[in-house]
Amino acid sequence: MVFSRPARIATILGVVLLIVLLALGYWLFRPLPVNPVPASFHHYDLTKGSFVALDPPPEIFAIGLSYAKHIAETASQFDPDAAPPVFRKDLRSFVRTGASVAVPDSNKLFAAAEKLEPGLGESLRKEHPELSPLLDYEGELGFVLQEDIDPEDLAKPDFVPKLGFFISNDLSARTLAIMGEDQPNRYDYWGVSKSFPGFMPVDGQAWVPNEPVANGIPSVVIETKVNGETRQKQSTDQLIYTPLQILRFIHTTYPESPLRKGTMVLTGTPGGVALKAPRWLMRAGDLVGMSRFKKLSIKLDSDLSTFLKPGDQVVVSGEGLGSVTVRITGNAVGHQRLPE
Repeated sequence: MVFSRPARIATILGVVLLIVLLALGYWLFRPLPVNPVPASFHHYDLTKGSFVALDPPPEIFAIGLSYAKHIAETASQFDPDAAPPVFRKDLRSFVRTGASVAVPDSNKLFAAAEKLEPGLGESLRKEHPELSPLLDYEGELGFVLQEDIDPEDLAKPDFVPKLGFFISNDLSARTLAIMGEDQPNRYDYWGVSKSFPGFMPVDGQAWVPNEPVANGIPSVVIETKVNGETRQKQSTDQLIYTPLQILRFIHTTYPESPLRKGTMVLTGTPGGVALKAPRWLMRAGDLVGMSRFKKLSIKLDSDLSTFLKPGDQVVVSGEGLGSVTVRITGNAVGHQRLPE
């Protein structure tokens, strides 16, 4: 059979289009160049230690993207040679278990955005006069410094920091975090999104090992339940970074901040949070140059049923370490204040 010239051109164009589509499909669905793997830990025996009270901290740091499952569900990148996201949380976020925590209303979101980036609050107000915070939960293992740390000690390969470990919930207003997309100070937006009053409820005590050892952590299963439904459940032995690595990341990011006794650090959350995004969709958005405002609009127009709302109860537990419970409310009146 002899094809006409138009038919041959159409066939060639069809083959080219198929190749382009296959290449695009591969680019969108390609795996990460390097898969994150858990760090090597010494697993503490919880019977060989004691509990101490958790007092209000002098400073709070947190890291993100420290579990492979959470990296996957948020379509995040992973570079084993780069530091993970590191950010500060405001001290007003600290509250003890049993507190009521208010959903920040639109005006509080606009004010926080405006303080972070002049003009952003007004832009959000025009786009979304009634703005949802996209309130999310993050069950996490935290640790508290039991002594001041000399920065020079962090460089020593055999340095063993003295730490106490506790359970926390790193509540997050994802709306503000999304506004950090493609910004040079992206992780500052993360910190602000997690710094509203009561956004770091903790158990009232921390477990301290009798004999600290290198790369030691309690190997416990962290479970987060919202209104009795399990949303997160994973062992801390799946953490990608050791406590010493995390402290080094913090010092590198904030070299002017002393690591003082009582400083608290949240080590990141396992998978299962409310905010999820398929990797192919995020890559497609980046390919067409989708703005952060468009990304937020798409999320706000999607199913928001898994995000927290007034009346929800969130319980984060860690076997042997205790648990922390908060009730989400619709106004700031119910927030439990700590003594000065």
